[in-house]
Amino acid sequence: MKLIIQIPCLNEESTLPLTLAELPRYVEGVDVVEWLVIDDGSTDNTACVARECGVDYVVSHTTNKGLAAAFQTGLNACLERGADIIVNTDADNQYPARYIPQLIEPILRGYADIVIGDRQTNTIEHFSTTKKVLQKAGTTVVRRVAGTEAKDAPSGFRAFSREAAMRINVLSGYTYTLDTIIQAGKKNLTVAHIPIKTNPDLRRSRLVRSIPRYVLYSAVTIVRLFALYQPLRTFTYLSLPFFLVGGGLLFRFLLLVLMGQTARGSHIQSVAIGSALFVIGFLIFLIGIVGDLIATNRRLHEETLYYLKHLAFDGSHHSNRSNMPTYVFGNGMSLHSRLSDPCREPSDAVKSHQR
Repeated sequence: MKLIIQIPCLNEESTLPLTLAELPRYVEGVDVVEWLVIDDGSTDNTACVARECGVDYVVSHTTNKGLAAAFQTGLNACLERGADIIVNTDADNQYPARYIPQLIEPILRGYADIVIGDRQTNTIEHFSTTKKVLQKAGTTVVRRVAGTEAKDAPSGFRAFSREAAMRINVLSGYTYTLDTIIQAGKKNLTVAHIPIKTNPDLRRSRLVRSIPRYVLYSAVTIVRLFALYQPLRTFTYLSLPFFLVGGGLLFRFLLLVLMGQTARGSHIQSVAIGSALFVIGFLIFLIGIVGDLIATNRRLHEETLYYLKHLAFDGSHHSNRSNMPTYVFGNGMSLHSRLSDPCREPSDAVKSHQR
């Protein structure tokens, strides 16, 4: 049984040593614990700091692709290296590593496919009241859309079984947190939660640059994922206002005709506008039907991808290539490299940590 702890990073040379210093090398219930860092196109010495601190694997993007892409790259890299359980944590040491044994316990016992660390945001002192309210509201929306339990949807402290990691395909370009919960609900994966406390804030969040931006991007992500997984319901909802208003205008004209209150050519606006709205509503509904057919085809492709992952990953970790550094290029595919280690002298952050 192998546990790999993955850490997506972007310019984290100053905070990464502190995070790695707390990570365990032994966890009860697993035989091997390894660390993997995803360097998402950092312009500082993050990759070298990771190697200096004893990280087993460093996977690098040549350019910054965003947190969601880095997370998916990490999942694939962990699967390729034979992980039975994958824990995702942040490089800013927000999540205490002491909770990792509790985080993976439901997976070890077979109770859950995904376990999320519930930060109990109401108790976090450095969170503003606005941020607490918005995160609670967002979690409620995600819970309703996903149809699964979610107590802290934005939390990035998560554990995935190998099966769940095989099933997850992050589609959002912004964040993986909402995407993976909604996918879990739609793919009948069991999600569990454990309460955790967070460490003091070391730096400002790079994902939440401003509250309005975060709300906008999160809302767009939720709507997009809802339309992706339930297109017929989504476009039916969108067509309803057009059906109701258009039908109401046509019904009004019919009543006026029956009551004899229309002269020739009068109230023709109700007929024209009502008919146009009704046709628009019908076209939107047809888009939902087409989307539903496409969604069925997408599910078949996801099943194909799932079996391809089994073929690709279940045997690859037996290869002696697994200890080589991996570089991920623009197409998202990883290539093993025998290039010499580009690390410079130990960074100031590592030297300080070593002292």
